[in-house]
Amino acid sequence: MKSAAASTLRTTISTLPSCLRQWRGIRVRVRDGNLEQALAFMQRKMQSSGIERLIKQQETYHIKDSEKRVLARKSLQRRIQSDDLARKLKTILLQKVRGL
Repeated sequence: MKSAAASTLRTTISTLPSCLRQWRGIRVRVRDGNLEQALAFMQRKMQSSGIERLIKQQETYHIKDSEKRVLARKSLQRRIQSDDLARKLKTILLQKVRGL
């Protein structure tokens, strides 16, 4: 059981993209040889840190190229609108500060 769990974890981590590999900072101590308890604790830590969600998303979620283009376009529109609103807010606040 011990080697199977370790190899599964090693395989899961090695399939992650390099930007997510830096998240490997979860450490779990195996006390009194109780591997089941250590694995359960590790799973709880992974769930709370969001790593498990990222791993599952990376393994199972596939986006078609057309959907990627739509998502990129929507993201660009949101960013442009946000920048525009920030610029307008900045001019309004500057006018209030200057007393115009």
